[in-house]
Amino acid sequence: MPNIDVFIPEGALSPQSEQSLIADLTTIVLRHEGADPDNEFVQSIAWVAVHRPQVYVAGRPADAPRYRIYAAAPEGQFTPERRQALVADVTTAVLDAEGGAYPRDPQRVWVFTPSVPEGTWGAGGTVVHLADLLTLTVGDPVVGRKLADKALARSRAER
Repeated sequence: MPNIDVFIPEGALSPQSEQSLIADLTTIVLRHEGADPDNEFVQSIAWVAVHRPQVYVAGRPADAPRYRIYAAAPEGQFTPERRQALVADVTTAVLDAEGGAYPRDPQRVWVFTPSVPEGTWGAGGTVVHLADLLTLTVGDPVVGRKLADKALARSRAER
């Protein structure tokens, strides 16, 4: 259940391209997190916040837009392979959204994929654990707990 912060400089994209990009990023991040992007509940907790930075490079205004995307997910949801695929897909989506208006330079797109440590994600006035989220998506608390335990064990072993 990602929380996505997208930093897009003012005027970098047309309103239509930006809206399409936001929808694409939501789908991309959900898919690489291992969630079903067509699940209405999953969609309802996939938030995107758009920020309008002024970006400088080497102390001067950037010559072309620079983008930063932070796609945070609960610990255990991203594997190294999912992270790599997510970064590649997000970068392609951002550059595609420009529609050729700027040189196609993937170095202008930075993607961060932090994992929110178990027990530190809060929503609805309470701490939400990975097992809680997975239970809501699969509909079975036993399966949700098993999936969470497996994902957290894998994540901690990778560290």
